[in-house]
Amino acid sequence: MASVGFIGVGKLGQACAEMVAEVHYVVGYDVNPVEPENFAMVDTIADAVKDKDIVFIAVPTPHDPQYDGKAPTSHLPNKDFDYSLVKQVLSEVNAVATKEQLVVLISTVLPGTTRREFIDLIPNARFVYNPYLIAMGTVKWDMVNPEMVMIGTEDGSETGDAKELVDFYKTIMQNTPRYIIGTWDETECIKVFYNTFISAKVSLVNMIQDVAENLGNINAEVVCDALATSDRRIMGPGYMKPGMGDGGACHPRDNIALRWMAEELDLGYDLFDAVMLSREKQAENMALRLTKEAGHMPVVIVGKAYKPLVEYEAGSASMLVGHYVKEMGTDLYYYDEKTGDMPPQDILDNPAVYLLAHNPSITYGEQLDTVPGWYGDHKVTDCDDALVETGNGTELSFAKGSVVIDPWRKTPDIDGIKVIHYGNTRVK
Repeated sequence: MASVGFIGVGKLGQACAEMVAEVHYVVGYDVNPVEPENFAMVDTIADAVKDKDIVFIAVPTPHDPQYDGKAPTSHLPNKDFDYSLVKQVLSEVNAVATKEQLVVLISTVLPGTTRREFIDLIPNARFVYNPYLIAMGTVKWDMVNPEMVMIGTEDGSETGDAKELVDFYKTIMQNTPRYIIGTWDETECIKVFYNTFISAKVSLVNMIQDVAENLGNINAEVVCDALATSDRRIMGPGYMKPGMGDGGACHPRDNIALRWMAEELDLGYDLFDAVMLSREKQAENMALRLTKEAGHMPVVIVGKAYKPLVEYEAGSASMLVGHYVKEMGTDLYYYDEKTGDMPPQDILDNPAVYLLAHNPSITYGEQLDTVPGWYGDHKVTDCDDALVETGNGTELSFAKGSVVIDPWRKTPDIDGIKVIHYGNTRVK
């Protein structure tokens, strides 16, 4: 049995602490004392921390009241959460904590907050960021039957503090959840993007409802049921690997057409303006990284077609990135045998910056065996020396001094070549 302190015993914290107290010894502290079912309250934070194995902090990170969503907010200035309560509690905990204790923050914060705002306040204890996926009305059940448990440590290590917390949760869980262990920053991302993913889905299906109301002859339920049961791409893991932008002859043009329809039906909003703007800005961001690495070297985009193993260029995200590279004044070449593009030999013989625009681990058989167009978690083909698969079944040799930018994060280290796993900024 572990000895546990729970700081912040409010609407969510009390229910969570009561579930922990079913198995472990728990004391709670809150500025507004409550009467919990199965654990005692103490009068000070020091009493909640002293001699405890694990101390959970579940204090609010509120917005200004006018940002709670009951009234329009889109016209208001953007604001971060208010972290003053967390910082105050961490400072008070640190005054009495020791390295034998694990301090666990479960409050929702934005990515980067722990490393920037919190960690310097708690040097005397070991610190873990561990937000919960719980909802009002079902807190107790959610606490012990989570879809996943997110645990963030400084370097994402799965041993030490993370393992201690996993072992603790296994004593109270009623299901067998996934344990996702990452850095503080990755865990912060998982929590907030999980929530906003739901918001995006709700906005999309309610747009279908608005289209039905304005256009006629549509039952939004029929449309959404068809989408909800589409588990190969939409409701499954398909397209959940970050890499190049959306492409092809259908997706970009459909988004553009829906922008026109939203205006034509006078819906009053345009979800797809943001979608298309983000596609373009993401391509521009990648082009900026390419040109930054290039200096006086040319850029070679490996993969011109909109996906591997085809010659079709319509909707090519590779070419969108190339558009911005050229706009930035950098020499650009494409390498794609399917489209008939090949840089001059003198370009290949000298250092250049290469973008692996096609997933280098895809093979034609794997593509057909899974879902066409889904660049999933396939096994990486072993790379010898400076040879890397291009995604079209051929191998490309890089001249010494080249830079390889791989947004699929699969290319191994190559002697004499700078390999950048785009999208992975963990410190090695």
